[in-house]
Amino acid sequence: MIDARGLGPGDLIGTMDGFRDLSGYGRATISEAARLLSDRGTVEIRPGRNGGLFVAAPNPIVRLRHTLLSVRSMPTTVADAIAVRDSLEPLIAADAARHRTKQDITDLRKLLTALKRATSDRTRFIRANLALHERIAEITPNHLAKAVYLTMTRCISDLSAHATPDSTTDPTAYLRRRVEVHTELVEAITASDIPRTTTAVERHREARPGL
Repeated sequence: MIDARGLGPGDLIGTMDGFRDLSGYGRATISEAARLLSDRGTVEIRPGRNGGLFVAAPNPIVRLRHTLLSVRSMPTTVADAIAVRDSLEPLIAADAARHRTKQDITDLRKLLTALKRATSDRTRFIRANLALHERIAEITPNHLAKAVYLTMTRCISDLSAHATPDSTTDPTAYLRRRVEVHTELVEAITASDIPRTTTAVERHREARPGL
């Protein structure tokens, strides 16, 4: 309807009752459809007497998410994703060290414990590693950097999960070394020590793809 009628930001698309009458679907179905469109940044829901569904104004965060989702569906290499992630990691980690709260510290230490317990299983380790990095990224107030970083981290994790392990390396010993690197990163962040965090990030960059 937006395309067919040539509607722009702020234009009324229709009311909830109008959509229900037009489609024949129930109130719950129409409401859920409106919520999904709102989450995707397509429409704005305005309640009240003069409310309804309006065309949403362009949102840079939403546009970025759509762009990143399309990139993830394209053929790529883990090296491409690592290059982007590595360029953002100093910012993400430094922000975490500056802005971490007591709750952040508690969560990071719990996730680090889970990582330590996963060294006997590569798949579990990758999942635990992803959870830890996602939680670190959640601390930054920079929403654009967070969106790109999380997408690249998940892409690396997905590709690493399907990669063939290096048969020349003892996987358990390697994962234990990676735990040491992540332990130092978490401790630097929780101590709010920016120079120490920067050094920990440099050590983390020596990790193999996805870990």
